[in-house]
Amino acid sequence: MTVRAFMTRDLPKLEGGREVELLPRLSSLLFDLRTMALRQPGYISGETMRNVENPSEFLVISTWRALEDWQNWFENEKREKLEGKVDEILGSHTQYKIYSY
Repeated sequence: MTVRAFMTRDLPKLEGGREVELLPRLSSLLFDLRTMALRQPGYISGETMRNVENPSEFLVISTWRALEDWQNWFENEKREKLEGKVDEILGSHTQYKIYSY
């Protein structure tokens, strides 16, 4: 059963619009996560979008061949470590929702 993982992330609002200063480091970590995912068994595709009405909100969608493939990726220690760094920058946890076709 193919599944899609929907992940939402919110960039914190900083005084004077300084949140843009976080984007280079955040982008680098997200690139590393995507690069790792590309090598995972069962990974099909992924995309990142930014909310037009709320530019501080990001949606990441990844498609996996099976729920087990997603779960293996989600439990990957290297992924958890990188995700922890992302969450640290954001000051909040990434929200996950998994859907099947």
